[in-house]
Amino acid sequence: MGFEDMIRGLGLATLALAVIGSTALHPAPAEEALTDVARSLGIDFRLENSPTTQKYLPETMGGGVNVFDYDNDGRLDIFFTNGAQIDDPMPEGKKAEKTSPRYYNRLFHQNVDGTFTDVTERAGVAGSGYSMGVAVGDYDNDGFEDLFVTGLDRTILYHNNGDGTFTDVTAKSGTATSGWSASAGFFDYDNDGKLDLFVDRYLDWSFATNLPCGSAATGRQYCHPLTYKGVTSVLYHNNGDGTFTDVSEKAGIARFRGRGLGVAFADYDNDGWTDVYVANDSTQSFLYHNNGDGTFTESAIVAGVAYNEDGNTFAGMGTDFADYDNDGLPDLVVTDFVNDKYMLFRNRGKGIFASCTDESGLGRASQVSTGWGVKWIDIDNDGWKDLYAAQGHIDDGMFGTSQVLTYRQKPMLLRNDKGRLTPWPGSPGRTFAASWIGRGAAFGDLDNDGAIDIVTVNIGQAAYVLHNNAGKRNHWIGIKTQGTVSNRDGIGSRIKIVGSSGLTQYYAVNTAGSYLSASDRRVLAGLGTDGVVSLIEVRWPSGTVQRVENVKADQWLTLVEPSKGGAGK
Repeated sequence: MGFEDMIRGLGLATLALAVIGSTALHPAPAEEALTDVARSLGIDFRLENSPTTQKYLPETMGGGVNVFDYDNDGRLDIFFTNGAQIDDPMPEGKKAEKTSPRYYNRLFHQNVDGTFTDVTERAGVAGSGYSMGVAVGDYDNDGFEDLFVTGLDRTILYHNNGDGTFTDVTAKSGTATSGWSASAGFFDYDNDGKLDLFVDRYLDWSFATNLPCGSAATGRQYCHPLTYKGVTSVLYHNNGDGTFTDVSEKAGIARFRGRGLGVAFADYDNDGWTDVYVANDSTQSFLYHNNGDGTFTESAIVAGVAYNEDGNTFAGMGTDFADYDNDGLPDLVVTDFVNDKYMLFRNRGKGIFASCTDESGLGRASQVSTGWGVKWIDIDNDGWKDLYAAQGHIDDGMFGTSQVLTYRQKPMLLRNDKGRLTPWPGSPGRTFAASWIGRGAAFGDLDNDGAIDIVTVNIGQAAYVLHNNAGKRNHWIGIKTQGTVSNRDGIGSRIKIVGSSGLTQYYAVNTAGSYLSASDRRVLAGLGTDGVVSLIEVRWPSGTVQRVENVKADQWLTLVEPSKGGAGK
């Protein structure tokens, strides 16, 4: 049954209820929480990073993945970014290009039976150059999700035509971004009902300026990011006519040079305006507070999220901005380099964060890991968001015979026990016993069974698709937002969910976060043993507050924003 098949009025709001039948993703033995089903589903993507003896830095920094429903058939599809051919060495003036299909970005369409078909060429999204990250959002409010792809020396904005194809509108939209762009995200920073675009950039680097790094003992290695100058991020304002304007200078973003890799969005002080966090590599991270007048104030030091708990910079890569302790305030997690702990900044209110890396259990769990794609997701649907991270080092020649510090690393899955992070009980799955060179990760309920699945990109290895078997242990509720006055996706909406037992959770509608990746914008909340949701409260970017009460669990809902001037009930 489709999302819009069952619609009924509820007060001044419109509530579309839909129970989505699941397509089997070949569940594994019961002892596994997550099982890799990529091959059985027809997902055969491998990130072609084109490694060379020159150790060009981009070789080890890609790539991204996106989980979204591009054709509105109710089933999530998967888009991967890919590398390009790099000569060894690169001739002067030459750029990396997608010289054959092995380097294409790849789009997989989900079929009715839950398998996937590669539709890259038919859809027109093979891309060009060395791609890095991906952002998703319906920037023109036509009901179809559009794509923005970052990379070396070029970006691509793909308009979704609504017929299964995309058109490159980069030039006419004004979103061509110079330099090395990494993570990006759509958000509505001025609450005008149109999605704007934030683009993170990494280093002032090119093949021509690549330096030889390493030593006689270690051999050639990838250079430390501080070898190259940092650059600024870019903010594009949506003009509403298919074009964007670079407002970085006007907004105050262009004042700050960093080495941005991850980006995440949240209204961290609950003032109704979406803020931006940039995870910088070995440079102070940035927290751009939205002033509500089109400008931002960089507030990371004041807020306590610029440095680690020792007052040092950290190698910020992946990041997620979500409420992990169910207190109504979004918290920050940031992955880091081996021998340094991942950062967990708990939101204490009034715009202030406190580091709780060690007391939460995250410090010990991440000490010998290098993390990338990361997200708070409720794997077992108990009402508490767990933590997943894709992991892997940057250089295969650094560790020799070390059994502790390794190039290939196991993914991380930590269970959230009411704010305390602990190793997953039992076996999380065979994938977690294997070693990977993990990078981007995206999240969404691929088979609409009420449990969030995970797609992860690995350098030079096959991507894996983890089907969630643990979510069936508890009840859940899924919510898809559809804006009318606010942006069509409802991005930036804040959702409060109260179960019949009183268990209260808070979510924000978003697609950005993780590392170079984008996830399904639908909210899926675990309810534990609660078979009824007492209250769903949505605070739309327009300011409208919509309330829905006494909803049966274990179904997907579509919440449509009430018309301007009324509050939903």
